[in-house]
Amino acid sequence: MPRRDQFAVPLYRAARVAFATALFLFLSLLPGLLPGLLPGLSAAQAQGFVPSSSAAAAAYLLMDADSGRLLVAQDIDAPREPASLTKMMTVYVAGQKLLQGAIFMTDEVRVSQNAWRMTGSRMFLDLNSTVSVAALLHGIIVQSGNDASVALAEHVAGTEAEFVELMNRTARELGMTRTTFANATGLPARAAVQTTARDMATLSLALMHDHPYLYSLHSIRHFEYNNINQTNRNRLLHHDPTVDGIKTGYTRAAGYCQTTSAMRGEMRLIAVVLGAGSTAARTRLNQELLDYGFSHYETHRLHTRGEPLGAIRVWKARQSELPYGLDTDIVVTIPRGRLPDLDRRVSLSLTEPVLGPMLRGQKVGELQIVLGDQILAREDLFTLAEAAPAGFFSQVVDSVRLLLLRTNLL
Repeated sequence: MPRRDQFAVPLYRAARVAFATALFLFLSLLPGLLPGLLPGLSAAQAQGFVPSSSAAAAAYLLMDADSGRLLVAQDIDAPREPASLTKMMTVYVAGQKLLQGAIFMTDEVRVSQNAWRMTGSRMFLDLNSTVSVAALLHGIIVQSGNDASVALAEHVAGTEAEFVELMNRTARELGMTRTTFANATGLPARAAVQTTARDMATLSLALMHDHPYLYSLHSIRHFEYNNINQTNRNRLLHHDPTVDGIKTGYTRAAGYCQTTSAMRGEMRLIAVVLGAGSTAARTRLNQELLDYGFSHYETHRLHTRGEPLGAIRVWKARQSELPYGLDTDIVVTIPRGRLPDLDRRVSLSLTEPVLGPMLRGQKVGELQIVLGDQILAREDLFTLAEAAPAGFFSQVVDSVRLLLLRTNLL
């Protein structure tokens, strides 16, 4: 009868082989399993961006301003208080009223007691004094003046409460679905107030595109009013020449917040940081986000609206070829050096042969921009001109040609 220990060595060796095999398989699959195994691993780290230890924040993102592509995203839909980032909406609503002709830059606004008694950052308005809308906008944008914000809100809507209704209505119109404002300043309020990093990026883009002049004021480094010269609290304006905005904020509940935009060459990026632990941390994280985006990505305007991308053979029409293209621009943001790898795929939805007449703006297919297995853009294709009906003789000739083509005689 064999001894019991005769099997010990073979079994031990088999166990070692099995363990080594399992360990190898686990390590080979580890990169793909990490996000699921470690819920605390941030999406930003999975994308390749890792902030320095001195640049932590509750939520942050990096977005290309032209393509809208998110390059870094960390808890971007988590509710946070906006602090003085609220004033971006105050400025945006005022900009809308300026466009409508409801108010004017030269309007003189009387400073009410409600505006004058505001605490925190101020423009230092005097009670019952008058100040122009233009000066108030500078005080809000450069000095983050709470007194200026309330004075402008009252001028636009009669009361700050009615102005807040305009702010929240505008937020919904812009698609800021998770944002609610309670005042024009961002100061702590009894009413519910919240936003997200994604919504703040949406507001930043809207301010840039809809009110470029008001956005340009965000690059002003100093503003003097009432013999008091104050410095813009956006430190990056003083350290990075490519930065031209946009807004900082702080309350105890919100933490240190900042939205920043910079342009290097033809590429513009927007960074949003919410809930940082200090002024230095929010400044550093904004800078790290921008540097990461500009060094790792590039943005290209591949096609413009109305640019011919091809032509359709049209029969029985005065134009034998009809150009087609896009009704919008196509802008993509891709990793640096990957432009030659882009694939443009055109799929036409027309049934051959295509017979005239055809209208301008008629949908004829789709264009896809593909990088690897990722579709970066998908847009409809439209005719760029009209194909009017051909004369009787030309239509007869085309009918004969089509018949010959069908019978393979042409």
